[in-house]
Amino acid sequence: MNHQIYGNTLLSWVIACAVGVSVFFVSMLIKKRISSRLEPIVQKKPLPPLKVALELLRHTKVFFLVVVAIFFGLHALSLPPALYRAISILTVLAFLFQMAIWFDWLIYYFVSRYVERAMVRDAAAATTAKALGIVLRLILWALILLLALDNMGIDVTAVVAGLGIGGLAVALAVQNILGDLFSSFSIVLDKPFLVGDFIIVDDLMGTVEHVGLKTTRLRSLSGEQLVFSNTDLLRARIRNYKRMYERRVVFSFGVIYQTPSEKLSAIPDIVKAIITSQERTRFDRAHFLKFGNSSLDFEAVYYVLSPDYNVYMDTQQAINLAIYERFAEEGIEFAYPTQTIYLKAEALPSQLVQGEATNEAQ
Repeated sequence: MNHQIYGNTLLSWVIACAVGVSVFFVSMLIKKRISSRLEPIVQKKPLPPLKVALELLRHTKVFFLVVVAIFFGLHALSLPPALYRAISILTVLAFLFQMAIWFDWLIYYFVSRYVERAMVRDAAAATTAKALGIVLRLILWALILLLALDNMGIDVTAVVAGLGIGGLAVALAVQNILGDLFSSFSIVLDKPFLVGDFIIVDDLMGTVEHVGLKTTRLRSLSGEQLVFSNTDLLRARIRNYKRMYERRVVFSFGVIYQTPSEKLSAIPDIVKAIITSQERTRFDRAHFLKFGNSSLDFEAVYYVLSPDYNVYMDTQQAINLAIYERFAEEGIEFAYPTQTIYLKAEALPSQLVQGEATNEAQ
């Protein structure tokens, strides 16, 4: 037991190991015990304080507990100042890292709660809050990094000053990333679309799910996620259907050329009566448009007083069925592509006689 290792007896090392192991297992046991008690309570009644406490325990890293256990265990030893300082720095760094994880989750949690409530009444505020949450998390990690460098003995002032010199080179190297970053701020401030809006970008469409610092994510109608660079997104032509208050609908149909003129004159009034009978519609016009290749073409225009696509489709379906039934009652036939071949009957006898004479000569 009198044998010494780095100036400490073997007994001192055994005590240090025992203290360190005890601190680690006790802390793990406390973490597990409290978590097991809180989980059923939170599942039944997710009170915010209890949920926060449970999630903070879940986000407590094993690495942090190991470093803390080593720090307490080594207090039983007499160590050289340099080694003790290195261990102290490691402990502080582990603590800073753990604090960053806790506060990062807290920012995410409270911002997410605000966004969920704001989406109902103010989608613009929700989008701004999400972007602000990302900025706060970046600031948090930047501060943790500066504190870590300061505790490691690095002159933070010199580092910040050096950023001014190398900032131009860095900016040139990451100009695409910076472009996306500024584009995200443009989206947040200018609000061409918000989270929850249904937009069309070129030939792609979907509902906006997330506006990040570099990318914006959409959920398409078929279910897959579409990811756009913020810079490319702002350069494209965007159609925002969420901000459409009413939908203008233009549709056409054709009837056969044999339709009597009095029935042709009645068709616009028939279409008008059918459209105006539908809920949430505003009739605009119905006209005999043109003489088609195989039909007499009509065009009708009306407005659906709702931006909902399903409402539009239900309304158009009801109008189509009503027109079909009414035309059947009136004896008006729809046209479809046909070709009619006319033969001159008077030319046939002479052709037949000529053909018979040729056969006799042979």
